[in-house]
Amino acid sequence: MSNKVKEKKTLAERIKPYKRYLPLYLMMLPALLYLFINNYLPMSGLVLAFEKYNVQDGIWGSKFVGLKNFKFLLKSNELPILFRNTLGYNLCFIIINIIFGVALAILITEIGNLAFRKFAQSSILFPFVVSIVIVSYMVRAFLDPEAGMLNHLLVSIGHQKISWYDTEKFWPFILIFVNTWKSVGYGCILYISTILGIDSSLYESASLDGATKFQKIRYITLPFLKPTIITVALLSIGRIFNSDFGLFFQVPQNSGLISDVTQTIDTFVYKALITQSNIGMSAAASFFQSVMGLIMILIFNTITRKFSEENALF
Repeated sequence: MSNKVKEKKTLAERIKPYKRYLPLYLMMLPALLYLFINNYLPMSGLVLAFEKYNVQDGIWGSKFVGLKNFKFLLKSNELPILFRNTLGYNLCFIIINIIFGVALAILITEIGNLAFRKFAQSSILFPFVVSIVIVSYMVRAFLDPEAGMLNHLLVSIGHQKISWYDTEKFWPFILIFVNTWKSVGYGCILYISTILGIDSSLYESASLDGATKFQKIRYITLPFLKPTIITVALLSIGRIFNSDFGLFFQVPQNSGLISDVTQTIDTFVYKALITQSNIGMSAAASFFQSVMGLIMILIFNTITRKFSEENALF
């Protein structure tokens, strides 16, 4: 009898800590349900990558074709260009967004006026929530061959108009600029939250020791930002084989004359899906991107662990 009471007490003691955090678990429940429904249930559709999908037969009844769907992407003559554009742009996006995001976060947190600082934080995030369709029209307002603002400016200073949507050499810079303008705010907010969480006494002690503003940034702010920067970089590298479809399809207006510098894996798959209506091929391409993204995360995390083990995710 005493052993049973002891077991019950032990069980009650084990449950007690969980009861304390029960409200937090209940708050987590909607997010966990969304994550399960939106991210895990659809994974059953990965079988499409290995099937010749037929609507009548359904996902589980379609003919199994093995790795045949992957040949569509891996044997394409455009594969080198697709890899160059997808990986090249994403590397530029990651590096530039981190540099500008950290710089803007530091500048915003240095603003003394609290009201203006809040306004700056909201303003920097605004482009991130703007629809890419609206962004494409904004870019068109600047680059339109006839009515675009840039061509009017060029004519006013004595230069000829440029047919922007037919000229490849400008688009790497245009796409990088648009992505930076639209995306840098999200990372910036993360860095701002990290900076605001740094103990102010560290800066006060540094001031007493005669440290300059740049020394405070170098020896206090940046070391505290390091884990956040690594996490943001790791999450971005996980999607390095994916691209922002709207950025590479909507913004260039699907112009075929500049496709060598604007076409990525995602836009190529979309165009093939429209022309061939082969869902299995598009599923195979997405599966390939996910696997390569996982491999990149594992590689980057391994490198991070060697140089800074406490900042590695796993």
